[in-house]
Amino acid sequence: MPQLPAPDFPADVRARLETDAKEIIARYPGSRSALLPLLHLVQSEEGYVSRTGMAFCADQLGLTTAEVTAVATFYTMYRRKPSGDYQVGVCTNTLCAVMGGDAIFDELKQHLGVGNDETTEDGKVTLEHIECNAACDFAPVVMVNWEFFDNQTPDSAKQLVDDLREGRPVAPTRGAPLCTYKETARILAGFPDERPGAVEATGGAGPASLIGLRLARGESTQRVVSPRGGDDAAAPKDAPQPGSQHLSSHDAPQDTSASDPAHPAGPAAEEGE
Repeated sequence: MPQLPAPDFPADVRARLETDAKEIIARYPGSRSALLPLLHLVQSEEGYVSRTGMAFCADQLGLTTAEVTAVATFYTMYRRKPSGDYQVGVCTNTLCAVMGGDAIFDELKQHLGVGNDETTEDGKVTLEHIECNAACDFAPVVMVNWEFFDNQTPDSAKQLVDDLREGRPVAPTRGAPLCTYKETARILAGFPDERPGAVEATGGAGPASLIGLRLARGESTQRVVSPRGGDDAAAPKDAPQPGSQHLSSHDAPQDTSASDPAHPAGPAAEEGE
């Protein structure tokens, strides 16, 4: 049987969305380029991208619903079913996983009584495992509506979701203040972020990442920051000097004890030695 047409938004909602859509489309020389922010716009209305939302985007841009659906189903940032006010994502990529991300995810599933991509009965929290968010310095990382909660443990993560469900104030480790998923979607659509303190908020990489940046700039670096958050260790004597041919200490085998005194080891022996 042919699929029935998607239901339309109520007249007042559609009129409001059309006004916003015209503002978004006007930013681009070609209207099709506005599809991604328009999908965020309809997601800010319903909390996910519904058939109604995709039909609205297609109508505004002169596209087929198939063209819109192909984009909406490709990107994981668009939800395809109703979800919670707070998207709690646990990074389970390599570094976060070995630092405790897998344990956090498993304990949150049991604590909340949901599986991956499922929402609690009160509609507050949707739990999902996510891929790397370029915050490896702060592993393991949990994100709530794309805001960072760094250096988490199973206990701190459980306290976090409990606070979210009970409506208690929650502050990200860095970055902008926390807001609901719908509010986040509207900001991603390109509308002003009116949260107090959002404009002044900054994220920033951790010290371990910034060492590489400083070397690339030719700046002097006298210390190597422990990736485990412990005391600094003296830079290795044979570390490359600023401006030398090799700016990375990973270019050749070398002792690791300078950067990790608790686990000294020499270069890997060649096979057959």
